[in-house]
Amino acid sequence: MNPRLIDLSDEELEHQFQRQGLPYPRIDASGKALFDANGNQPLTDAERADMIQRLEEQFGEIFKILRIDRNDPNSTDTPFRLARMYVNELLDGRFSPAPRITVFPNRRTVDELVISKGIKVMSMCSHHWQPISGECAIGYVPRDKVIGLSKFTRIVEWFSRRGQIQEEMGEQIADFLIELLDPIALGVVIKSKHFCMIARGVEAHESSIMVTSVMRGELATNHVLRNEFLTLISE
Repeated sequence: MNPRLIDLSDEELEHQFQRQGLPYPRIDASGKALFDANGNQPLTDAERADMIQRLEEQFGEIFKILRIDRNDPNSTDTPFRLARMYVNELLDGRFSPAPRITVFPNRRTVDELVISKGIKVMSMCSHHWQPISGECAIGYVPRDKVIGLSKFTRIVEWFSRRGQIQEEMGEQIADFLIELLDPIALGVVIKSKHFCMIARGVEAHESSIMVTSVMRGELATNHVLRNEFLTLISE
């Protein structure tokens, strides 16, 4: 690092990185690679436990900076609860292997839309670490393979439990399903509330939602099929 940057505050340092195009570190202090907020690198149980312990220590430091007295019984164990929540719940999709998905042959040559909707989305905005809460609808026209509808829920859960932006989450889900099923057509529609916009910033009304769609194959080119899919998921 440039010696002239050493005495800068965090805010000034970040500004300098952005202005000069200097990269942030790509490995942590222990030599482990850093990766995108919505990426995936499975951890062992030992690595998870170590991450929770180190994260708890850092949350304790944050409490000191915020002048939160941990003699307050409501705050005593909060750094541990936060550490465990982030590693094992909110960001679990970053650290867990892909769900096991059994694929079945399309024996009856089904060539119409198969749709699962109302799939829970619980994610976290990678910009402000506020909740993204909503629903996902997935539809596809099989080619040679089909999967059980419950597996869509597992796939959405795996991709949503990360730091996300909704646009990329939909693309990740679609890419995964295209590789898994090679369908004739695929659509992924997500409708969610973003609390980074509701709880802060513009403080939008809680009914404010964001809608994104990803259309692949014939759902991207066949407008009749696309309209059928959008009509069915809106009913």
